[in-house]
Amino acid sequence: MDALSGILSAFGLSASAGLNAYIPLLVVALLARFTNLIKLSHPWDALTSGWVIGLLIVLIAIEFFADKVPAINHINDLIQTFVRPAAGAIIFAASARVITDIHPVLALSCGLLVAGTVHAVKSLAVRPAVTATTGGAGNVPVSIAEDILSTLLSILSVVIPLLIAMIVILFTSWVIWKLWRRANQERLRS
Repeated sequence: MDALSGILSAFGLSASAGLNAYIPLLVVALLARFTNLIKLSHPWDALTSGWVIGLLIVLIAIEFFADKVPAINHINDLIQTFVRPAAGAIIFAASARVITDIHPVLALSCGLLVAGTVHAVKSLAVRPAVTATTGGAGNVPVSIAEDILSTLLSILSVVIPLLIAMIVILFTSWVIWKLWRRANQERLRS
């Protein structure tokens, strides 16, 4: 069960990285440094360095403010298209017990795909819909909600990984259903 909870935790953390690249990295770094909830293997234990933790805090602050300013948030999302999947790959591979139970290439690939998928849904479907329906006024509250969700998902992924796995599956199913439903409605209109 230890390996399974590590894998479920890794999936939740990498999904969280699709929303905000740096929050799950910081959560894992802090939990690994100050608690026994996560034990990072070499080379991932470098995340617990004071310098890395400080850098993550600075990057979170930059992304937080960049994502709240109109026009800059679009540039930020473009940059994050590369950063979030990479962060998802790192966090998946670094997560508790996973690196020893799964080949590193497979772990990195899984994290990249999960974070990349979450980021793609966010930046290609959710954010454009919010911008179009609210004239951009809804972007700041949605961005704040994404940051809160990323933080909660990161913490709960470590503490209660099975619950997070169920939530991620249900949310993904809901998003797919909504996209399928929208495509069918558009097809019927044509």
